[in-house]
Amino acid sequence: TVGSLSQKAERDVLMQDFYVVESIFFPSEGSNLTPAHHHGDFRFKTYAPIAFRYFRELFGIRPDDYLYSLCNDPLIELSNPGASGSIFYVTSDDEFIIKTVQHKEAEFLQKLLPGYFMNLNQNKRTLLPKFYGLYCVQAGGKNIRIVVMNNLLPRSVPMHLKYDLKGSTCKRRASPKEREKSVPTYKDLDFIQDMPEGIQLEPDNYNALCKTIQRDCLLLQSFKIMDYSLLVGIHNTDQASRERSGAVEGGGSEGAVTPDHRRPQAQKALYCTAMESIQGGAKGKGTLETEDQWGGIPARNSKGERILIYIGIIDILQSYRFIKKIEHSWKALVHDGDTVSVHRPGFYAERFQRFMCSTVFKKTLKSSPSKKSRSGCSSVVRRHPMGSSASAPSGQTVADARLVYRTHLSQTDSEGESGE
Repeated sequence: TVGSLSQKAERDVLMQDFYVVESIFFPSEGSNLTPAHHHGDFRFKTYAPIAFRYFRELFGIRPDDYLYSLCNDPLIELSNPGASGSIFYVTSDDEFIIKTVQHKEAEFLQKLLPGYFMNLNQNKRTLLPKFYGLYCVQAGGKNIRIVVMNNLLPRSVPMHLKYDLKGSTCKRRASPKEREKSVPTYKDLDFIQDMPEGIQLEPDNYNALCKTIQRDCLLLQSFKIMDYSLLVGIHNTDQASRERSGAVEGGGSEGAVTPDHRRPQAQKALYCTAMESIQGGAKGKGTLETEDQWGGIPARNSKGERILIYIGIIDILQSYRFIKKIEHSWKALVHDGDTVSVHRPGFYAERFQRFMCSTVFKKTLKSSPSKKSRSGCSSVVRRHPMGSSASAPSGQTVADARLVYRTHLSQTDSEGESGE
């Protein structure tokens, strides 16, 4: 299906292109168009092929690279951290995620495409998922729908922490089963408990990130989308250095290569890294020559350790329909209605922005502990709340040149206990 597109002339995307579905039948004995195969008969559908070709070109993905990534080597199945029931695969070169989607999600993505097209034309820098293709395999009376997206967390960069954040506190803790994994995906209450001082970003990166989140949330709200999350992967540069030093001193066997020893490869797709997505102005230098090319946003944790963060908004194919309204009404009866994750889109977007830009990410005044701070004074490890340019403590207002957020969660402890 990708190869056949090369026979179609390059042209502007038209409105009807978003609703085209191409279908090819693959009988086991083969046909004039398809080869013989050892599987049962099946049908392969491609949704909006011209539109998705445009999206791939927009992100600099050449057809041969796309085919090579998806078809050259076996896909790697990932464990699913969510409750959606979807199956996730990653291509062996780390470029793409392949995810199975339900019928309603695939249908909703089709409806979303014209607005998605308009948004990408206006601004390629976004934390929203980059969709590269939507397909369906019909076999044995079943429909298997798959979407191809950008990969947010490259496997070649070891993630020391992972969070799935919504800005909600109702039962937002990782389950005991999830915590048994080598790198669990933690949730909002876990973040508040583990990183009460948040993630420290340079002012340029903080402003760019919050502006991007605000713009993306406005778009999601306009489509009445909610229940999305911010996936945050944290690579601790200092911890990785200690682990490498320990491995060298320990004289590990040659065959036992840890993820830290693999040289990360730059992803080919344009605008796909976290740093590119937010138009970050500040350039962070890592301990290795390659680390500033890894695509993560340089930041620091409360200990002053250097970290790279990998972020993106996920699970956007949820529209606020009748079933979600029922779900929110039921949860609101049992819990505080403002703390549950399923909420009306406008409130959800506002709460999401507020939580990310006041609780999760904080603005710091310094670029590096080893350099002079921007105010000219010697830099120190702790932040100094000087007026509106720094993050304010809990209960105050955080003011920015363009964005105003209020601090979040005055009842986190009590809600956390009731939410477990």
